Amino acid sequence: MAGRKRYSVMRDPVHGDVYLTHKELSILDTPQMQRLRGIKQLGTAYLVYPGAVHTRFDHSIGSVHVAQQIIDAVNLSFDLDPAGTIRISDEEARVVRMAALVHDITHIPFGHNLEDQDGIFWRHDSAYRFQHMLGSDTQVGGVLRDLGVVEDVLAILAPEDGGPPIPPYWRQIVSGTVASDILDYLARDAYFTGLRLEVDSRVTSYFKVHRASGNLFIDLTKHDLLREDILSEIVRMLEARYYFTERVYYHHAKVASGAMVARAVEIALSGGGLCEEDFYDQTDASVIDLLLRAGGADGRELRRLLDDFRARRLFKRACVFPRYENEDVQASLVERFFAGGGAEHRAAAEARIADLVRFSSGRDVRVIAYCPARRMQLKEARTHVRWPGVEGVESLSRFAEHVPRLVDLERSYQNLWKFYVFADTADAAVLTRVQEAARQEFSGATNVYSPG
Repeated sequence: MAGRKRYSVMRDPVHGDVYLTHKELSILDTPQMQRLRGIKQLGTAYLVYPGAVHTRFDHSIGSVHVAQQIIDAVNLSFDLDPAGTIRISDEEARVVRMAALVHDITHIPFGHNLEDQDGIFWRHDSAYRFQHMLGSDTQVGGVLRDLGVVEDVLAILAPEDGGPPIPPYWRQIVSGTVASDILDYLARDAYFTGLRLEVDSRVTSYFKVHRASGNLFIDLTKHDLLREDILSEIVRMLEARYYFTERVYYHHAKVASGAMVARAVEIALSGGGLCEEDFYDQTDASVIDLLLRAGGADGRELRRLLDDFRARRLFKRACVFPRYENEDVQASLVERFFAGGGAEHRAAAEARIADLVRFSSGRDVRVIAYCPARRMQLKEARTHVRWPGVEGVESLSRFAEHVPRLVDLERSYQNLWKFYVFADTADAAVLTRVQEAARQEFSGATNVYSPG
């Protein structure tokens, strides 16, 4: 229709005006996307940072905006100097934007705790989860099929599932080390947690697409010299990601609350009335009701955990066994206690600790041993760059010896790993008894925490 607007504008607190096409709005209006309004971006971090109530719905919209910024930067760079690079066409941009819009659609409530850190379920970005959510029996899958993009979107978001061959830069714009996903969530998380940290948007200004390899890259060369200012911005962004990981994503109270939810899920699953698929259409609020209805093998303990969680009566730290003091035993702890296979070992260890505390103090305590995956959310600096004197483009990590801060960051990420023992008491004397019992239980590990 002549004169009809191609875009609608949405006002975003982080980016200002964000423009979405009417076809993108038809995706956004599906029940599967609207569900994301009920999934907090940072899970239980709002219990530490009260403003952190932004959602994956907000983040999805912001990711489209940032993806377009990257596309615009690539095309401007081509217009200024096309040598060895390519433009991104409007049709390609259409597909990439839609992939950015739905990239978080498979997230479930408290997903990072249940998947990345506790290993109860498969990761949200598995091919199975995307095939399920974007399948022909879902409204969003039907819209994407009608638009003729579902196979390309799946190829971007679930590459291990095969699908049509796509250029590498399609995926890298959406989910690379420096991509629309991370650039939006860093800015959004800073805004809503109130932490004063900004990533300069000029980091996106030097994106190009390498014609020979099809890789998205950042050009660090000028007159055959290293663009140290741009390199510094990339490193600063990676440092910002680490800063948030340390201060927010793995804050001990967030870990404790997430461990309580994960334990409630384990109990609910133990009754056999629930399975992973039951969580796919839930929100943060509805999943609590789902768990309460399920009951599980120990319905009383399940209710106590969820009541404590909703009232913010969080389990407290009794022991902290960090990687930097436990490199020699980390692998054995993970092998024994991480994920579903470790549930039996964790339960047995927790029961022995509780028995020792009851015997020594006469106090009944509930104990949670929390063991995250060994690598947690560590991401190497895989962003492609053009480096002076090097032919083609290479991963930034290849040049780590020239950028010592990259090596420091990787080591720092590894040292964020911590094995915790939590207990449902704030009494320092009882926590000390828990700690003493835990030291016996985990005799080869070194604790660094002192209650009270």
